[in-house]
Amino acid sequence: MTVEVYSKSKQGKQKLSANFLVREFACKDKSDVVFVSPELVQVLQSIRDHFGKTVKINSAYRTPPYNKKVKGTIYSQHQYGTAADIKVTGVKPNEVAAFANTLMPNKGGIGIYENFTHIDVRETKARWNG
Repeated sequence: MTVEVYSKSKQGKQKLSANFLVREFACKDKSDVVFVSPELVQVLQSIRDHFGKTVKINSAYRTPPYNKKVKGTIYSQHQYGTAADIKVTGVKPNEVAAFANTLMPNKGGIGIYENFTHIDVRETKARWNG
């Protein structure tokens, strides 16, 4: 799986797709490095296109120290630039998850939480309710 490395300060405004910029995937700890999987961007853009509504990324790339701080799992996909926690305006997390499952029926991680949906592009299939 390919993961691209960006600098938030130098490339933060760079478009990764029609609706997503590098800075949206940056770690909340204000670090400069941003890891992003092009496959993740493609899945998120497909979700955006399908619903025709804004997709807000609550959390994408996390540095290992920040992942530990927010009590992420030890091998969290966020640390590799392959995951995002998203909220689609006016769409329930389970509806987002159901559509994501059509995009990745035999792979990827999809987690349904009360206020967001976790999407990752791991090679194996994982589904859960948070």
